[in-house]
This record gives sequence, structure tokens and C-alpha cells, in this order.
Amino acid sequence: METNFNVLSTHIQGSFPSSSPQVFPLASRNKICFPSQHSSGVKFGSPKRSWDICSTPKSRAREDERMKHSSAISAVLTDDNSTSSLEEDVETENIGLLNLDPSLEPYLDHFRYRMKRYAEQKKLIEQHEGALEEFSLGYLKFGFNREEGCIVYREWAPAAEEAEVIGDFNGWNGSNHMMEKDQFGVWSIRIPDVDGNPAIPHNSRVKFRFKHGNAAWVDRIPAWIKYATVDTTRFAAPYDGVYWDPPPSERYHFKYPRPPKPKAPRIYEAHVGMSSSEPRVNSYREFADDVLPRIKANNYNTVQLMAIMEHSYYGSFGYHVTNFFAVSSRSGNPEDLKYLIDKAHSLGLQVLVDVVHSHASNNITDGLNGFDVGQSSQESYFHAGERGYHKLWDSRLFNYANWEVLRFLLSNLRWWLDEYNFDGFRFDGITSMLYVHHGINMGFTGKYHEYFSEATDVDAVVYLMLANNLIHKIFPDATVIAEDVSGMPGLGRPVSEGGIGFDYRLAMAIPDKWIDYLKNKNDEDFSMKEVTRSLTNRRYTEKCIAYAESHDQSIVGDKTIAFLLMDKEMYSGMSCLTDASPVVDRGIALHKMIHFFTMALGGEGYLNFMGNEFGHPEWIDFPREGNNWSYDKCRRQWNLADSEHLRYKFMSAFDRAMNSLDEKFSFLASGKQIVSSTDEDNKVVVFERGDLVFVFNFHPENTYEGYKVGCDLPGKYRVALDSDAWDFGGHGRVGHDVDHFTSPEGIPGVPETNFNGRPNSFKVLSPARTCVAYYRVEESIAETEDDQTAISSELPTANIEESDDILKDSPSVNITDAGQIDLVSIEESNEELKDSTSVNISDVVQTDRDDSYANVWDDDQSDD
Repeated sequence: METNFNVLSTHIQGSFPSSSPQVFPLASRNKICFPSQHSSGVKFGSPKRSWDICSTPKSRAREDERMKHSSAISAVLTDDNSTSSLEEDVETENIGLLNLDPSLEPYLDHFRYRMKRYAEQKKLIEQHEGALEEFSLGYLKFGFNREEGCIVYREWAPAAEEAEVIGDFNGWNGSNHMMEKDQFGVWSIRIPDVDGNPAIPHNSRVKFRFKHGNAAWVDRIPAWIKYATVDTTRFAAPYDGVYWDPPPSERYHFKYPRPPKPKAPRIYEAHVGMSSSEPRVNSYREFADDVLPRIKANNYNTVQLMAIMEHSYYGSFGYHVTNFFAVSSRSGNPEDLKYLIDKAHSLGLQVLVDVVHSHASNNITDGLNGFDVGQSSQESYFHAGERGYHKLWDSRLFNYANWEVLRFLLSNLRWWLDEYNFDGFRFDGITSMLYVHHGINMGFTGKYHEYFSEATDVDAVVYLMLANNLIHKIFPDATVIAEDVSGMPGLGRPVSEGGIGFDYRLAMAIPDKWIDYLKNKNDEDFSMKEVTRSLTNRRYTEKCIAYAESHDQSIVGDKTIAFLLMDKEMYSGMSCLTDASPVVDRGIALHKMIHFFTMALGGEGYLNFMGNEFGHPEWIDFPREGNNWSYDKCRRQWNLADSEHLRYKFMSAFDRAMNSLDEKFSFLASGKQIVSSTDEDNKVVVFERGDLVFVFNFHPENTYEGYKVGCDLPGKYRVALDSDAWDFGGHGRVGHDVDHFTSPEGIPGVPETNFNGRPNSFKVLSPARTCVAYYRVEESIAETEDDQTAISSELPTANIEESDDILKDSPSVNITDAGQIDLVSIEESNEELKDSTSVNISDVVQTDRDDSYANVWDDDQSDD
């Protein structure tokens, strides 16, 4: 029966095991059990066929190794950095999310239904599999696993009529290795050791051969395979599954613990394969030795790895996954990837993996799609009929209501955490999962009815809730990020509140705004209000990862920000041995400003794609027939940033300084965010984030002397970071040794008499196309000359005398009261917030007013 998505009135079918739990007693269900404090080794399987998976030396060693590098399991998360509450009792009636956002009240029935479905699914798993944590250990049951005296292989293929395992070990003749099928559609075989050695040698090829309803025999790569390779000497050769079980001497053993979870992630998005400076595929070990030190040197604290899950088509950027448990063999083997992750941990970098559970490659011979032989949805990983295909992506869509699909996907998440010590995930393509229309031809306006209706794929939502509960339960310090373009409310709130449980969501509208401006507007037409609103347009209770550009803007057919700004002059005008052209001077200045503005105001974390930090020229073009299979534009030219004679170094240095600033002041993790002025006439934006005051002057020509800046606390302020410093390719117009003393504004305790809603102010020099961050000097600390310069010890200083000539050539305006704009309280309605340029998200409190909204940055959510 097809799922009915009228969530307000009709019960949805299909979220139960393919065989009803009422039909088969608990004792007969093929389940995985693990020792409790009262047992010394629990077996799974039917009464007539069971194997102990807990007492073998290898299983014990694997568990010991995992526990050394994993945090203790906690029943409830208390870390403020995590959104996922792990309380076992799920509240299905009182939805906490509505207390934060009363405007969701009309959709209370939807949330109750969703929570009930989640609670029921979780309870079923606990009844029939022991617990969610045990359910997610499917990789110890399915696929190839070493047990005492044998190798056990299991595969879920209910539509198969006969099955056998073939490979190098039996000359690809499976007649002596026929498999047995149980009542749940699971095929299995025990392959005894030969002369005390595994019958299937390590690193040898294997496949699953089965006969389906059309009486045809087909060969497929096992669904749970841990490694897959291809014969690179043969053009378009299919992948083969590989049995991977290296001896202890060849197995990589982790040496370093996972680093602590950062207060705010500064993410370096990277693709290992294209990270070489040479036109070839780079390796995991080369990336670890050559690229990770660069990432650390630029003060990132998190690496997000793309294209790790095996994908047969390189040009898919890793998003058409064929083998979900296998590492991409182009860059090395599983032990090589472990080396990379351990090296990152030794540098204090957490590592996230890009996980693709929103769809799968439609490849048949080497992908999961090969197991679909026309059977019903309950016997397949995917939906049947049109619902099982994504029209735009040309890929298959999972049936998240299927019991074995849930086991497969949840176990996949745990596999990457347990086996490879990853620190979290970026979930790709979440929008496609959340809705039955997959977001195709949908222009989300922010109205709540777009999110909570019969178009919501509740099965997928329940899976994501289970996934986030699992991840944070087995590893409380995990960082989990969702890529969702729709803006689904509650995506980044705890499951216990009725949310979906992600820690962060990607702020995907920000890069679109910058690209629109750079393509379609002159500098004089930049709207300070509009850009600021785009950066702050987020639900204040849900954390965002801000980015000015990612891999999406770097691929062929699009342009990076640097390329949009400087275009062909990136090839001829980047030498430091000649004066910068107006195009290059503008380009570097705006490149720094756009990235810093995005980082400082756009979210609670920051992301940059590999190479964009120094303005890598050109686009990414994977080898394909159209470019004669060339790797020339599928690499990173690190030499450009390393050269002392090229201006790329300036953008890289500023990127490093931005990250250093957050490392010192933790402004990304601060809830204090106050925009006090969006001065349209002078193209200046002033805001506070944490303990810093930021001044951005986007005017292409005007430099303002004595520009008045509002601030919170009185005292003395100094430059913390200046984009116009010489070492950043600037003109050195801002004096770093100048003390800026504040003056009180208005009547104490009467905000409307303040300057731009701020009780104090100080005056600055604000050059054209420059951004400066100021910090307040703590007068309570006895200062020496070293104390005064410690904050900026890594940052360049400017000589104010040297910049006199530059200032003469720049229009200078003396402004004392520029851009005065009243502060609007967070408690005022959204309609009023539309015109507000000053919002404090640190002082948000829930009021009893009917018009208080959780989504304070969005347009009015009512459907009237």
C-alpha cells in the first residue's frame, strides 16, 4: 500500500518491518544482540542457527579500539553546542518547538503525528532489535564478517530465488558456495577456513550472484561491501567488490583521540581527489601530509571531506554513491583514509564526512540499484514506480519506511563513526528527502503551509530524527549539518522538542545573494539593508553555517567570487611586481569584505571550499569526454597562494587572519549580534558580534573621517583586524596604534535617546572598500606595550603616515552622526522587523505576546 501523506487525518502505512511483528515471534527474528552487564556473549539468529558475534578476538579488539576514541554514551546531552536531546521518553503531545514559535500552533496536529510516528518506529526497533544502537550495528551482521573459523556472508535480497557468492577465491564459480534464504529475505553462507586461513583472501574480488523472477542470473557488488575497486587499465570497466580484512600488521591503528568539539565550526570543505597541484587524482595520504597542514595553518578547526563514499562516476563530485560502506578507491584504501583522519585529529581538526542518504546512483552493475529487479517497495531499497526515481538527478530514491532500509542507512552512519573515527556528517540534499515533490520547481516563500502538509515525506523525516538521535547517542560530541534549501522550521532543533535534530543547517541563500549582486549590480547600487537582511535572515534558535561560496559555485558553468570580480585579469594582473589595476584592486578588496561580512554576520559557523580562500582562478571541470578526459582543471594550484610575487597570498593571509580573530574572540559562538546601522547613503554597515565592533564601508570611493560608531560598553577600542592592512594587499590607511575612546550617548536607561540604539559611541576612519573589527581594551588589566599588541601580534599593522598620499586621493567625508537608525526590539512583530537594521539575538526571551515569533528573521509566516 502506498503511503498516504495526509498527515492531519489519515494514518500512514508502511513504517513497519516488511514482515509484521505480530506474525513472527520475537525469538525467531534475525536480530543482533550484544552483551549487557548480565551476559558474557549474546547470540543472534534463529534457535537452529546462531553465531556468537561478541566473543571473537577480532570483534573484541574492534570494540576496544572504538571505545578508546569515542566519548562515553550519555543518556541526555547537556552540551549547549549540541541540539540533540537523547531522553528516552518521547513527548508526543506537548511539542516544545511551539513554545519557541507559537505561530506553528496551526500545525500542532502535524507535529504530534510526526512525533507519534517517530516514537512508534523507535519502539518497534527496540522490541525487535534490542535498541536503536544495536539495530545500527548491521555491518557486523550483513556483508562479509570474520567469525571463529569461518567467514560469514549475508545479503538482504528477498526477490532473489537462488543465490551464491563468487570471486577470485572460487574461480568465479559459485556452485560450491550456494546460499540459504530465511523468512526475512536474508541470504547467508558460512565459508569455513582452509588450512587455518580464511577461504577468501584479503584484498581479493568478490560478488553476489543471484537468480531473480525472470530466471536470469545477475552478478552484483555486495550491498554492504567495505571496499570496491576498478581495473583502471580497462576503459569503462565495472567495479568489483573487494573482501577487505587486512592482517594486524597492515591494519591502521588510531594513535590520536578525537579533538574536543569546537565552540563554533570553521569548516574547510575539501575534495581529496582534486587536492593535488598536479593534474591527477590525489591520495588520502598525500592529502594528509600536504593539505591538512595548510588547513591547520589557516586556523580552520574542521575539515569536511567530500566524495568519500564510493562512486563510480568521478564527475558526480561524489553525490551519486554506488557503494555506501566503501571508501573511494581512487584515493587509496580504507587504511589510508584512517591515516588521514588520524593525522587531522593530531592537528586538532575534527573531520566530517559528506553523507548522501537522499538518493543513490542508478547504476545497476556496480550500484545498489542492481538489487532492484522489479519487486515491490517492501522488497527493495527503493520506492517502486515513478516515486523511486529523482527526475533531475537521474538517481534512485530510498523507501525510508522499509525496515531493512532503515537498518542499512542507520548502520551506514555508525560504520563511518565507529570504523573511521569521523566526527560527524554533512547530510546532502535534505530538501529532496523532506518533501515528496523533492523541492523540484518549488520556490519556497517561507509560509509555514509549505513545510507541513501532505507534501511532507513523514517517512524520511522520521528516518532523519532516528539518525540524529543515534548519532548523538553513540557520539555526543558529533557535529551534524543539514543541507536544506527550503528552510524547514525545526530542522535544527532537538528531536525531543519536535525538531529533526541537526546541529546546524547550511545558510544556502547567502551565496545566491552575493552572486546576484556581483552579476547584476554596480557597486553604487549595493543595498546595505538588503545584504544585511540576507545575512541575518535565519531562525534565531537554529544554528547556521554561513558561507559566501562552496563547491557549488566552483564547478564548470559557474564562477567563484574571485572569478566574478576579476575575470581574465586573474591571469595577467596578479603580480606584486607591478601596480594593481583598478579591477584587481577592487576584486581583492571586495573578496575580503564579502567573506568577512559573511563570516561575521551570517551564522554560528563558517565554511570555505578548498582554494577559494585565496581566490583560486577558473572553475572545476572533472575529466569527461567534453574536455578530452583532462584533469587540468580538476586540481588546486597551491603554488599561486605560496608565491611571494603573486597577490593570491593577500587573500589567503586575510582568510587566516579571519579565522584567527574568531579563535581569539569566539564571536561566531556568541549570541550577541546587534546591527546598529545600515547606512545606505554612505554604504556603511556597523554591527556588534560578541565582544567586537565591525565597520564595513562598501562605498567604492568615499573614505570617512570621524565616522561615528555605536557600541555597547564604554572604554577604549583598538583595531583587531583591518582588511586594508598592507599584508592583506590593502593600502594601509587605518592606524592600528590609535586608541578610540567612547563617549556616552543619550540619557542612561532611555534607549530611544541613544545613538543608533547604542549607549556609547566612538569615531573611526573608514576607508572605501574596507572592513575593520575593533576590540575593547580591558582597563582592569595592567597593560604593557606587549599586552597592548598581543591581540594583533599575528596581524599586520599600518603606518598612518605612509598612507597620507593615499588618503589625499580618496574622497573624504567628515561624518559625526551618519546613519542614525532606531533600534527595534526583538519582541516586536516581524512586520516591523522588516525595516529594522538593529537586532540583538542575545537578549531574546519568550514573551506572552501573541505576535512573538521564533523565526524573527523571516517574513511574516502567517498564511493570511
